[in-house]
Amino acid sequence: SRVHENKRMIVLIPKFTAIIPFLLSFLTLLADVTNAYSIPMTMTMNAKHTLYDVPVSNNGARVRIILYKKGITSEEVDIVSPMEIGGLKSESFQKLNPQGKMPCLTINHDIGVSDSSSIPESDTICRYLLHTYEHEGPSFLPNSYQSNLIARIHDMYLTTIQGCLYKATPPFGIYRTRAKAIEEFERQLSIINDLVSENGLYLLGDDVSLADATIFPTLVFAKFMLPKFGRSGELPSKLEKWYNNVVVGDADFEKVHQEVTSSLQKWDSSGRWDQIWLAGLIDNDPETIFDKIVAGDIPASIVYSDDDVLAFQDINPAAPAHLLVIPKDRANLSGLSKASDDHIEILGKLLKVAGDLSKDASLGFSDGARVVINDGPDAGQEVAHLHIHVLGGRSMTWPPG
Repeated sequence: SRVHENKRMIVLIPKFTAIIPFLLSFLTLLADVTNAYSIPMTMTMNAKHTLYDVPVSNNGARVRIILYKKGITSEEVDIVSPMEIGGLKSESFQKLNPQGKMPCLTINHDIGVSDSSSIPESDTICRYLLHTYEHEGPSFLPNSYQSNLIARIHDMYLTTIQGCLYKATPPFGIYRTRAKAIEEFERQLSIINDLVSENGLYLLGDDVSLADATIFPTLVFAKFMLPKFGRSGELPSKLEKWYNNVVVGDADFEKVHQEVTSSLQKWDSSGRWDQIWLAGLIDNDPETIFDKIVAGDIPASIVYSDDDVLAFQDINPAAPAHLLVIPKDRANLSGLSKASDDHIEILGKLLKVAGDLSKDASLGFSDGARVVINDGPDAGQEVAHLHIHVLGGRSMTWPPG
């Protein structure tokens, strides 16, 4: 009867109410699991693409130049910080780009490819955008070999070592020392400079190219950072002229210049370079007798010399064979306890040279050698410039005195 039905509903309502919290928890868990195995969506839910990037990224900035100059709106490509999905190391971002690097472009829908595809690497993203939006704005000369060559040199030889300008410790690409990486960075700028046209607003003349978009943000880095390492802030002549002209003559380049520079200024105000060797950290200790030997101001019986290492006879030998092996550039390495990651390469070279010399019978060595580094007053260190003693030509006792 209707009365019985009503009573039954009255009984069920409190029971159903009691399980609502459990249903909500289950639905939340289901949503979390679903999100964990799907590509996260952009903040503009209807955008066809999402570009994960931040203003300070020079590689991302080349993509932004293309977006700005082609007038591609946020409905087509929405720019979102990776922090919106947990950051570069988050599981969500790693699914988009296992390398964990910016920029990364997701293809969300309606463009003839499978939904939720992702494209990492800035050059690949740029070429995809140039093809997808080939009828919008400038072409960026995608088939110009000069443009492609400059972009290739940039990606192979500049971005691989650009960390020498802002990262705390080496390695920087194949370079274990900051000084050598900076030297190579400047050399590559000179190589690119030789490829630049003398005419027109852009690198190759009157038409903007992929090379312009590629190299410009990195040169914003160079202009801002190189002076921190005692280098000139001026680029090679043709690059310097192009850089200054394009900042003034192209509003989209000026916009990216402002985006990158304002972010670098925040890095600077936070003290990013204060503890970086050759920027905030430099060797201010007084010169020693070893610096004068390296300079040739004081004579020494030199037995080995290369770009980085010098070895010579100790003037007060404690054994028939007694050499000192030193770094030519002290680089704040007044003693072993001052060693940092910046010194890993030179420390290895010093030991390699010491080992090679200890096998040279013409220097007085026979069956082995003792290799000693005195560090600090308690150890008997007399010269505040790291040096390795290589002693041989007689049997040694233990413990040493």
